Amino acid sequence: MNFYSKKQRWKLFLIIIALAIGGSSLYFTNRLVKKLADEEEKKVKIWAQAINKKVTLVNYTREFFDKIAGEERKKVELYKLATERLLSDDVTSDLDFYLNIISGNDYIPIILTSSEDIVISSVNLEKEIPKNVKMNDSLLREFGKYEPLEVKYKGKLLQKIYYKDSRLFSQLQVVMNDLIESFISEVVINSASVPVIITDSTRTKIVNFGNISSSELNSEEKIKERLSHMESQNEPIQVVINEQVQHVYYEDSFLLTQLKYYPAILISIIAVFLFIAYLAFNSSRKAEQNQLWVGMAKETAHQLGTPTSSLLAWIELLKLKNVDQEIISEVEKDVSRLEVITERFSKIGAAPALDSINLNEILKTSAEYIRNRSSEKVKINIQSQLEQVFVPLNVPLFEWVIENLLKNAIDAMEGEGTIDIIVSDYTQVVYIDIKDTGKGIPKSKYKTVFQPGYTTKKRGWGLGLSLTRRIIEYYHKGKIFVKSSEINKGTTFRIALKKQQTGIKL
Repeated sequence: MNFYSKKQRWKLFLIIIALAIGGSSLYFTNRLVKKLADEEEKKVKIWAQAINKKVTLVNYTREFFDKIAGEERKKVELYKLATERLLSDDVTSDLDFYLNIISGNDYIPIILTSSEDIVISSVNLEKEIPKNVKMNDSLLREFGKYEPLEVKYKGKLLQKIYYKDSRLFSQLQVVMNDLIESFISEVVINSASVPVIITDSTRTKIVNFGNISSSELNSEEKIKERLSHMESQNEPIQVVINEQVQHVYYEDSFLLTQLKYYPAILISIIAVFLFIAYLAFNSSRKAEQNQLWVGMAKETAHQLGTPTSSLLAWIELLKLKNVDQEIISEVEKDVSRLEVITERFSKIGAAPALDSINLNEILKTSAEYIRNRSSEKVKINIQSQLEQVFVPLNVPLFEWVIENLLKNAIDAMEGEGTIDIIVSDYTQVVYIDIKDTGKGIPKSKYKTVFQPGYTTKKRGWGLGLSLTRRIIEYYHKGKIFVKSSEINKGTTFRIALKKQQTGIKL
């Protein structure tokens, strides 16, 4: 009894130590992971800030280029106005001024043509073009970005001015395009490994994405769900690229997400490993116990067999000596009892055969056997719904179970009280309740009473209930447990047996 109390205390102590170690490990691991996660989150924030600054830079650059393009347009328009003034009648007073305007254009490519697109003059072209020839398709495409400015005199179209972006502006435009491309590249393929989706102004069509598997964006539902998830984590960044509004959605990096779930996953893996290790250890321990039980049972049966055989020989000898028949009869009863005990131990050491037996007959036989060997103050009653209840049983072993339970009940009642054996027959299961009026069992000991060595008697090995459970659960595939108990009022043990050896779970 003290052994199992100490065992329970040790289990509790080890559980507390394991929880303390696990809790400490989780705490320190969580702290470390949190630091790493904070660092990763800082990277994401720095990346977002950098993107915002690059957006501002791109927007400023775009505005700057718009201003340059506007300025060049104004200069061409001024060139047109100067040309118109030169063609007018009243220009003598400002002739030098207008000539300076026209000659002052030293970088904008311009072609001056007649109203029929016959080249009159050209300036700032990479390759000179012949005069007095009509502009070909190649020139029209080259200078087709902007509509030509019309030079009119007294409402009549006289000349046209074709122009295009200056060489400096075109070079800067290439730089601008490279800047935009590098911006998009940095957003999509970023060093912080941030999952990114760039959408159009409607926030429904994906322009580009990075650090996300394409399989996660192969349907409108998935796209909508992913964008909603991203928006819940971070506010999308709005950018204007090539005069088109776009939105940059982003979320925590995959590494950051892993770091967040790492402690829980680690503890889960450790818990699963410990659980599997416990099952393996427990299975190994039970296998050892089974081998021990089988070995002890076989040895006990062997040791009892030899003296039993000798006693049978002595009985035959007593019969030849004409000893009193009553004495011989009593000795024969005791030897028969020894043979039954020997058979029981031999059955435990092997896989016993189960036969369909009327349960009520076995209960009556066992009750009668105990009733004849106990005080008249002990009453044993049997209640059954049916006269015949057939259950697969091994008779010698099952009789041993009932006798053990009845003897324990008598000991608990201290030789005086009532024992009720109640049989309840269901479709697939039979319940046998053995109820006494003894001193009861504390609730904390409901399972301990079946452990080998547990006993409340001064004299006893504490093997009775352990053997009982083994016979019911291992050999009959049933269940035995303390159904209920009240201190100083009594205890009810319940046995559950299958009416057929099926896969039904008890």
